[in-house]
Amino acid sequence: MRARLLSATIAAALCVGTTGAQESAPDTPSARTLSRWLVVFNAPDREGRQVFFQERWAYRPNQTFYEELREQTGGFELLRVEESTSTRTIAIAKHVDSDAVARITFEIEPAEPYRIVRFAAQTIPRPADLPIARLSETELVAMLRASLDRWTAADRFAGAVLVARHGTPIFTAAYGLADRERRVVNTIETRFKNGSMNKMFTAAATMMLVRAGKLELAAPVGKYLTDYPNTNVAANVTIHQLLTHTGGTGDIFGPEFSARRLYLRTPGDYVTLFGKRDLLFEPGSQWMYSNYGFALLGAIIERASGQTYYDYVHDRVFMPAGMTSTGSEPEDQVLPNTAIGYMKRDGRWQPNTSTLPYRGMSAGGGYTTVGDLARFATALTSHRLFNAQDTDLLTTGKVPSGGGKYAYGFVDTMIGGVRAFGHSGGAPGQSGDLIILPDSGYVVAVLSNMDPPAAPRVSNFVAARLPVR
Repeated sequence: MRARLLSATIAAALCVGTTGAQESAPDTPSARTLSRWLVVFNAPDREGRQVFFQERWAYRPNQTFYEELREQTGGFELLRVEESTSTRTIAIAKHVDSDAVARITFEIEPAEPYRIVRFAAQTIPRPADLPIARLSETELVAMLRASLDRWTAADRFAGAVLVARHGTPIFTAAYGLADRERRVVNTIETRFKNGSMNKMFTAAATMMLVRAGKLELAAPVGKYLTDYPNTNVAANVTIHQLLTHTGGTGDIFGPEFSARRLYLRTPGDYVTLFGKRDLLFEPGSQWMYSNYGFALLGAIIERASGQTYYDYVHDRVFMPAGMTSTGSEPEDQVLPNTAIGYMKRDGRWQPNTSTLPYRGMSAGGGYTTVGDLARFATALTSHRLFNAQDTDLLTTGKVPSGGGKYAYGFVDTMIGGVRAFGHSGGAPGQSGDLIILPDSGYVVAVLSNMDPPAAPRVSNFVAARLPVR
């Protein structure tokens, strides 16, 4: 009976949907092997996956990688087969737990037992002929609630979600635990670590100083940091390039950061540690995400404003926007109503305390609430922070950056043919995303105290289905 059930399941897996129609995949050895793998991979039986690896792989696969892949995706739903020969099948599949789409390549031996010699799964943009249907607000809220219940029950989401239109919430809810040991639940008011979402606030603070005539976008770093250790960086990297990740200034994470993370307390401390490094490429010649570039912006904000970075962003960004629960206080201070971040290691959740810096800074690592993110979005789109021209300058994409164009601390992209801008943030035990849809007035804010992609999985699910108005 079990063998017949498995055969029926494999046969069903070979039928793939294309724009609502059903067609049979080619009956080739490689396609049959792919379908068998999908059945095993998607099942909750971890032991069964291990047996399949041992029996059907021609080499010793990294089983930890596949378990992490299943954790991130929830499995794969086959959408269509692009190519299939006796030894190779290339197919398009959707993540079971999100709208993300991947191209899967399976290659097998030319003769029985047709063991697998190559597997690859690469995330790709969703094909235009496989659109996600837009829903009414009522339909979306019902589907979102059911999906969040499912993700929470599967321990794939814990956090808070807010969806609003023109400043009025249409959905707010919180899920999971802020403190797993003490069983403290998350609420809509819970503060979460926001990772790189701080870059939006840093860019806004920089634009405040540009508007005040204290900074120039085309001016080099050395005009403001006159004692900067590396003369090449000081003379050739501009504020514009720091804001757009085109300065070649590199990252901060690695052994040096890990060894000094508790001693890096000001933007100047980051300059002291990393300021002697040379550039990775000629400024302006390419895009490469640079946390250090935004650390430099923090130091520049301090020199230009005469205040600490933290005071300036609080006074000029958070308070005018009504963001009373956002900041970057040191990690040794106990903040009420703040979630503990949990990262999954060896199949178990553990606090991310050992990974955190002394405090969040201009490149990321602060904390906020979904309500404060929505207030920030409203302050931007209603031009309370900047006039229309400066808001457009801040949020309009300038350089290609993978999934869209990078603006000044914002990613400007298209979701289902609709323009959106915002920024995500992710690190071990923390995941956040803000999506602003300026044409329809919708805002989606999601924060989670779990590993990425917990928040973007939710925010993109919502943004792709919201009505277009």
